[in-house]
Amino acid sequence: VQLVESGGGLVQAGGSLRLSCTGSGFAFNDYAIAWFRQAPGKEREGVSCISSSDAGKYYVSSVKGRFTVSRDNAKNTVYLHMSGLEPEDTATYYCAVPRNYYCSGYEWASQREYEHWGQGTQVTVSS
Repeated sequence: VQLVESGGGLVQAGGSLRLSCTGSGFAFNDYAIAWFRQAPGKEREGVSCISSSDAGKYYVSSVKGRFTVSRDNAKNTVYLHMSGLEPEDTATYYCAVPRNYYCSGYEWASQREYEHWGQGTQVTVSS
């Protein structure tokens, strides 16, 4: 299983970025994919999760209305569209594959639900 994130960078507050997570080595179309982030000195937190069929999407409250998750199963890729970026969004962003295929309802943001992780992509938002 391999997950590769890309699309991070330096952006001014109010700007936008689109992160990509491309998976290989597993049945990508059968699995939900989640995004997490970790800022220096802080715990890793769940940002969003999208079900295998794109029917279910979850967001942490701090990004609702600003971030949108989507996927293109033909390309084995999940996207995180981030707009209205704030300095508080500065972090390393990771994508992850769950142990049991799903976003797991209210547990979707728990790291223990995920088995495989990408290497991360850095997002820095300047004020």
